[in-house]
Amino acid sequence: MTSSYLSNIRVLVVDDHAFVRRMVCEILRTFGCRDIHEAKNGIEAWQEIQNAVPDLAIIDWEMNPGSGLELVRRLRDAEQSPDAFLPIIMITAHAEKGYVTQARDAGVTEYLIKPISAKSLVRRIEEVVDRPRPYVRLPDYFGPDRRRKACHDPKEERRGAAAQAA
Repeated sequence: MTSSYLSNIRVLVVDDHAFVRRMVCEILRTFGCRDIHEAKNGIEAWQEIQNAVPDLAIIDWEMNPGSGLELVRRLRDAEQSPDAFLPIIMITAHAEKGYVTQARDAGVTEYLIKPISAKSLVRRIEEVVDRPRPYVRLPDYFGPDRRRKACHDPKEERRGAAAQAA
């Protein structure tokens, strides 16, 4: 990924932990992103999005008030969203398949399990930018096409996964 692309996009980082927000922002800055905005929960993020719609949102799942999943659902609702097509990368400690499925079914574009690395975050951004999926509208779903050509296990990218497997 070229840093020139990231230098031209507005990114919203939403996480209730200041340390995680700072870490994600530093990763983005390292790769050239200069227009970074932060919110500490879903409510604050919604207000930020109303003021200026980002080109990409990186959203934590567990926040209060206003969880990341609630925010994603609200963003995908065409009636109230300023951009229902907004690419969303969800970051979370939830690695279980049920959580991944819930996020996918809510309309998350990419899913990343904490602790995150710069490499894994950049991979997700590259997926969003270089291989965008078409959006589909079904009676009970609106968001990126949930089918992928190549499936992968998100747990494989967790830091220390190789060490844990050994």
